[in-house]
Amino acid sequence: MRLSVVIPGYNESRSLPYLMEALHRVLATLPGPCEVIFVDDGSQDETPTVLRELVQRYPYLKAIRLARNYGQTMAIWMGIQEAQGEVIVLMDADLENDPADIPRLLEKIEEGYDVVSGWRKDRWKSQWLTRRLPSLFANKLISWLSGVHLHDYGCTLKAYKREVIASVRLYGRMHRFIPIYAKWEGGRITEIPVRYQPRRFGKSHYGMMRIVSVLLDLIVILFLDKYLQRPMQFFGGAGLISIILGLGTFLWALYYKLAGIKDFVQTPLPIFTVLFISIGVLMILMGVMAELLIRIYYEATHRMPARIREKITSLTYV
Repeated sequence: MRLSVVIPGYNESRSLPYLMEALHRVLATLPGPCEVIFVDDGSQDETPTVLRELVQRYPYLKAIRLARNYGQTMAIWMGIQEAQGEVIVLMDADLENDPADIPRLLEKIEEGYDVVSGWRKDRWKSQWLTRRLPSLFANKLISWLSGVHLHDYGCTLKAYKREVIASVRLYGRMHRFIPIYAKWEGGRITEIPVRYQPRRFGKSHYGMMRIVSVLLDLIVILFLDKYLQRPMQFFGGAGLISIILGLGTFLWALYYKLAGIKDFVQTPLPIFTVLFISIGVLMILMGVMAELLIRIYYEATHRMPARIREKITSLTYV
């Protein structure tokens, strides 16, 4: 299978016929066999009925219905697990992504990139203060913290080589961070502007609070990126800082005592001493436990802590 297009959707019965019609026109121009996988994330409208009709009309369409609404990230992950293509393209079902951009994504894949991300350059032009400015801030912050510089992390329209996405396990709302996962695997990432079309039906499920959730997920991603294989450096470092603070408050209280300024019972510094030192010891113990869990994880899953991109030999044996 050359290409798999994975589309998560929730209550998109009115959009689906238009989406499949546009997709069919594009896929007919591409070489090699293709498949489209639609993941119905527990829709409450007529989406299942529409899917049954579309599967008969488009034999390459596969529909997966989830038992309930798990969220976009889980729907995407389920679709990726079903995909058979060498290249996997993700896109939304609400018609905001234009299927005509798929060939342009594939051209970049052919140039040697492992991830090609769409950039909805003209989105939110009329809502600068309420939508565009927060989006710019969030994308800049994610790029700065992660080291993967993209203008539009929220754009679902992206193309991936199978080897950098097939083993990704997604949680929460982490689908937008898949390029960061790909970077961990040594993937080459680029970005191209894509068309943005306002949705025809329904309303967006995204609100301002979604930015807060995304930033919290980013904290988890950054921890996994920097400290997954060496958690003691994170927990141990925080523990040592806490112990140093505890010793500092103890010396401060001791100075008050010896100088005759205040007795131990007249200042909260001894309480802070016990608190900081206790927290420090607990953090170090958590670091030890995390180190043990990481070792158990790699041994139980037989997963290598690093991915080999290429082996180069002289093919000469002595």
